[in-house]
Amino acid sequence: MSFEKECLDYHKAKNEFDTNGKIGTLITKSCSTQKELSMAYSPGVANPCLEIEKDTNLAYEYTNKGNLVAVISDGTAVLGLGDIGHLASKPVMEGKAVLFKSFANIDAVDIELNTKNMDEIVKIVSSMADSFGGINLEDISAPRCFKIESRLKELCNVPVFHDDQHGTAVITTAGLINVLEISGKKVEELKVVVVGAGAAGIACANMYKYLGVKNITMLDSLGVIHDKRTDLNEYKKAFAFDTEDRTLQDAMRDADMVLGLSKANQITPEMVKSMSAKSPIIFACANPNPEIIPPLAKEAREDIIIGTGRSDYPNQVNNVLGFPQIFRGALDVRAKKITENMKLAAAKALASLAKEEVPVHVKKAHGRGDDMSFGAEYIIPSPFDRRVLVYVASAVAKAAIEDGVARVKDFDIDAYRKKLKKLAEYLDSKV
Repeated sequence: MSFEKECLDYHKAKNEFDTNGKIGTLITKSCSTQKELSMAYSPGVANPCLEIEKDTNLAYEYTNKGNLVAVISDGTAVLGLGDIGHLASKPVMEGKAVLFKSFANIDAVDIELNTKNMDEIVKIVSSMADSFGGINLEDISAPRCFKIESRLKELCNVPVFHDDQHGTAVITTAGLINVLEISGKKVEELKVVVVGAGAAGIACANMYKYLGVKNITMLDSLGVIHDKRTDLNEYKKAFAFDTEDRTLQDAMRDADMVLGLSKANQITPEMVKSMSAKSPIIFACANPNPEIIPPLAKEAREDIIIGTGRSDYPNQVNNVLGFPQIFRGALDVRAKKITENMKLAAAKALASLAKEEVPVHVKKAHGRGDDMSFGAEYIIPSPFDRRVLVYVASAVAKAAIEDGVARVKDFDIDAYRKKLKKLAEYLDSKV
């Protein structure tokens, strides 16, 4: 059977009592007696309703709001497939819900919007936001996604997070932090090149700035973004500066880091050779084929540190290392938003975990032996390491408390980490 046929069969019902698709409803309270029925619905359900009427924060106590995320898309930028329509994006959004549940025990519901109008999207999402603990925007095209997220952050009382932007930023920032340690370079002295000026590229560049990077060259499909160009939107203009560089070949000369978010085979071995003299890093994240494959890059430079979006090479930039755990931490302190500090805390937590001893079961999952330890081939933790949940969620929750965006006030970080460890063990037992 072909892989394509297997995928189609995977999404269909397996028996007459099964349902099509990947997600469904899990009832968490018993409803098998007359009394339970009266508590689940009329007349007993009126009691929590009246309590929430008096204090809307009690929705976290009496409903699933505190463990529920809406995964929302208009289908305009679906993972490499482009603008395929809202309904065609539904399998991806269901898949996102599967990852939320599998990696952080968060319930998620997918919502596909049959509109591309920004005002309509903002109105629809903001009007339903209070039903959820958080909003995960997904696969919305740039630059619309920036404006939609910005406006929703102002209007909503729950975290709004566009994973296409910030997920890649968190993971690659974690890798960058560790490369700085390996190389001994200073963040303010780095030359960083970002190939691709879409949602992810701009979000990554902004996070690198927040980390302390001063020198960022960004390229779009027309080449280097410089201050002489007159075709730039407001988000690209923020990265325009006076430079003679016009091509990727120009920009990569003496670069310390290159982030690829464009398309396959954009980076040549000659470009790799021209990078900085000590431990340069490339994140070649185009999928399924990266801007340059690791063997080719390493043939050009033995000291290159490279990651891709693929699972068959070391240092995979996989957003599942970020969004489930970030939302877990945000939900558990009932955060009103996700701040830059919370995202950087997540990146630092991932960087820290990569330096811990890798569990045997993680090595087996990757088919690697004792070589799987902190270094050029392991600067980002594995998605199979359940400790990611403990490290990232606790760091995000702590940052939310520090930033004053959490509704929970009496927060015990040690007790919370113990709770997360138990949750990680529970999720392992479900595999």
